[in-house]
Parts: sequence; C-alpha cells; structure tokens
Amino acid sequence: MVSTIDGAATGADGVTGSINSPADKIVFDLLRALSDIVVIGAGTARTEGYGPLTLDPEYAALRADLGLAPTLPLALVTRSGDIPDRLRQSATGSVMVITAASCPALAHLRADLGEEHVVVAGEAAVDLVEAVNTLARRGFQRIHSEGGPRLLGDLLRADVVDELCLTLAPHLVGGRHKRIVEADDLRVSLVPHVLLHADGDLIGRWLVSR
Repeated sequence: MVSTIDGAATGADGVTGSINSPADKIVFDLLRALSDIVVIGAGTARTEGYGPLTLDPEYAALRADLGLAPTLPLALVTRSGDIPDRLRQSATGSVMVITAASCPALAHLRADLGEEHVVVAGEAAVDLVEAVNTLARRGFQRIHSEGGPRLLGDLLRADVVDELCLTLAPHLVGGRHKRIVEADDLRVSLVPHVLLHADGDLIGRWLVSR
C-alpha cells in the first residue's frame, strides 16, 4: 500500500499512480515477483485500470530462479461478480475470481473464465478465511494483496494478514480521500521490521502481532 504523509491512499486525482515513485515501484514489482498470486478488490481493479499481470524480464528471471510459475495470476474479490471487461475477456487463464455462492453473475463468471478460475468462498458474502485456505490448497502459498482499502480492512478483520508493506510518499494532498484501510472499529497491532528511506519515500515492512 502507499499513502501520503497526511494519510491519503491516493493522490488528488483519486488514483495511487500520482503518489507512486521509482523507489516504490521497485518494491511494488519485487513483491509481485515473489508472490504466487495477487489478490485485489474488483472495485480497485476498475479504478486503477488493471489488466492481466505482466512482469519485466528481470523479475520473470527472478521467478524462474526461485522455481515460481512464469505466469502470475490475478484474483479479483467480488460479491457482485462485476469485473472489468478486459479481465473478463482474458484468454490466458491468468485471471481468477473469488466470490460468494450468492453472486448473481456466478454462472457468467464460470462461462467466461472457466470453472477452475472461479473460487466460491462463503454463501451470502465472501469468506476470506475460506478463500485464503482454498488458494493455499491450490498451491498459492505466497498470497499478495494490493488492496484497495475496503479489501485490506476485510482481510485484517478476518485475521489473514501476516505483514503490511507501506510506502509513505512525501506529499500532502488535503481534501477528503480514502485511507489505506477502510473498516470500522479495527484494532491490529503491528511490529516494525524494516524501514528504508529512498528519494523522500519512507518504505516500511510491518509484521502483524498476534
């Protein structure tokens, strides 16, 4: 996740790209490269313009050296089944959906993405504990989430987050913007593990204390 000094999870334009930096991009790409799967909220995928994930050659080579799969899947969390067309129409098998049994678009998702790429976890709402366990059983042990704020809040509430990687960007944007976590009455203690400084950014890795 990335945040301005005054707590905004996006720039004044409503997207994270305007507060990213080259140093943050290195960490962002490295975290992806070390992951088995990237999980993101469908709403964030729409806002940020996500497509199927690609890796630069050096990160693809790193995955190969580590014995990781060459393709990095993207899993969208959605209760409604509303996902961006460019992801729905992906023919590479690299896009998955995590949804609930009550999803009104469940049959269409299975038809478009293939039944094996649709994870049903929970009945009326997405059960994130069940979803994480299902992904782990399928071999996705390193699960990396890029938010957004609502999904991060839900993941924290479900107690399935082990660590938080956060970049504090040296900007003040004022106004009314989302924070990195959208949740009510959430109490999670973190332990600082790594804190780096690069080009004005503070880049930290925080471990969830249990």
